[in-house]
Amino acid sequence: MNSPPQTAFSAFYPELRSLAHARLRAGRVTLLDTTSLVHEFYIRLAESGKLQVEEWPEFFHYASGCMRNLIVDAIRRRNARRHGGGVRNVSLRDAEMAPGTEGSEEEILAVHQALEQLESIDGRMARIVEMRYFGGMSEEETATALGITGRTIRREWHKARLLLARALR
Repeated sequence: MNSPPQTAFSAFYPELRSLAHARLRAGRVTLLDTTSLVHEFYIRLAESGKLQVEEWPEFFHYASGCMRNLIVDAIRRRNARRHGGGVRNVSLRDAEMAPGTEGSEEEILAVHQALEQLESIDGRMARIVEMRYFGGMSEEETATALGITGRTIRREWHKARLLLARALR
């Protein structure tokens, strides 16, 4: 589907709301609501002006990264207003990190920081984590979006979780 971002946004609005709601609920993020997160995403999408959506996995890959940044930015802004609003490291669970996974704002920030370290080691692994953890995408959806096999996703997802667990200690 070769469409401008606005059309893709309209077509995927219900899925984007579901994704945003699940991510905010899972992270117990109370400073944003579902509608605000989706609309902030749209503003960033419109301002970018360079996203050409060819298929839905690419759109959701972009949405995952953008929502990740929006959530992290909101948490950082709130923590900056607090005295001593530092981030504590938490351990990464061995369970799948789907949108329903419980996690605090501190965990989201800790994973984000560890993900930044992972990006300097292996960008593709970082994108896999971003899509699975922040985007709630399945192995198959992630594989399709990145144009690689499901087996490669499973292997790199396992490696990425080990690296992130080490970084979070």
